[in-house]
Amino acid sequence: MPGELLRVAEDPSPTEVFALLDDEYARALLAATSHRPMTATELSNDCEMSLSTVYRGLEALENCGLVAARTRLADDVHHVDVYEAQMDELTVCLTEVAFDVSLSVESKTHEFADALVDLWEGL
Repeated sequence: MPGELLRVAEDPSPTEVFALLDDEYARALLAATSHRPMTATELSNDCEMSLSTVYRGLEALENCGLVAARTRLADDVHHVDVYEAQMDELTVCLTEVAFDVSLSVESKTHEFADALVDLWEGL
């Protein structure tokens, strides 16, 4: 989209992904951003979290590629970051020696994010 810059993360480590999915704040941010792109302030209000908690959670989610930040540039040189869940598929495989996590981040699918949150909370 014109006027936006997209930041994309590297492949996540299984340990990071599992830790994030175990964190209730990260799950809430992931679910909220799966419905529409949101600013940190909107997430703070919708998820009833402090801004510092939102920013810490978003940073961790971005580092794992589960959320992408888009910077919307305005004509007056000001900008605002909006955050959006970025998952088509999250696959976890157990090999002989370790877990392998594969994350497809081509587009967001809120139904998948909601199902992932429901699945993880049910474990």
